[in-house]
Amino acid sequence: MKPNNIAFYFRAFISCLVWVLGISTMYAVDPVPVEKKWVVDGVDRVGLVYAPTLATTSPTPVMFAFHGHGGTMQHAARTFAYHKHWPEAIVVYLQGLNTPGKLTDPEGKKPGWQHGAGAEKDRDLKFFDVVLTKLKSDYQVDESRIYSTGHSNGGGFTYLLWSQRGDVFAAMAPSASIANQELKSLKPKPVLHVAGTSDPLVKFDWQERMMTALRKLNGCDPKGQPWDKSGDLVGTIYRSEKGPPVITLIFPGNHKFPQEASALIVKFFKENKKSSLP
Repeated sequence: MKPNNIAFYFRAFISCLVWVLGISTMYAVDPVPVEKKWVVDGVDRVGLVYAPTLATTSPTPVMFAFHGHGGTMQHAARTFAYHKHWPEAIVVYLQGLNTPGKLTDPEGKKPGWQHGAGAEKDRDLKFFDVVLTKLKSDYQVDESRIYSTGHSNGGGFTYLLWSQRGDVFAAMAPSASIANQELKSLKPKPVLHVAGTSDPLVKFDWQERMMTALRKLNGCDPKGQPWDKSGDLVGTIYRSEKGPPVITLIFPGNHKFPQEASALIVKFFKENKKSSLP
């Protein structure tokens, strides 16, 4: 074969390869969480778990995301979509059980999470423990990068996890929620709180008091600095000389989770890692 023919076929091969790679990128399948099952105190529990391929061979961060009262793990995966914003992390969307609500659904006809330590026989704290133990056996979990976030009742459960399992986590990001009796047992930790100024269910002034308590807990400066923003979401960071920061994400909306918050929550988690393990 003549040299000029070799050059021609080589260029053709490169062009074809670039075309194939381009088509593959265009039609790449989004990461999809897989349904998993666990048995906790004789009760079948389920959740959606997204785990990247490298999670079995490399230390991998873990992010738990909890739906609100009346929600589902499927809706949480679609709405939060953390596995798309952080495909390098193990992302877990667990499913709650029917639970009496504090603000709605007093008869407990819709799924949710226990509201405090000891409530519902601690079924959801036990659920979390079982799932985390299984993740550690199946994957190489980076224990310095375990996180929790949740909206509404799921945010309240995130505060409960902070209270009862605080040593596990590097940072927390509750949304449209407050801590109740758990506040007194919280230890300083990086936290991002999302709140809508027109929230009709978890009133904004309740959340303002919660955010003030978090700044006091972490020993933060009273004056915040701009952090980041997306759409109507405005982030403010309150730094602490001796403790972790508090970030608030405020938007002029109601109780609905603002989808723009997902990318900022992932950014916050990436910025905060436990400096040492207990």
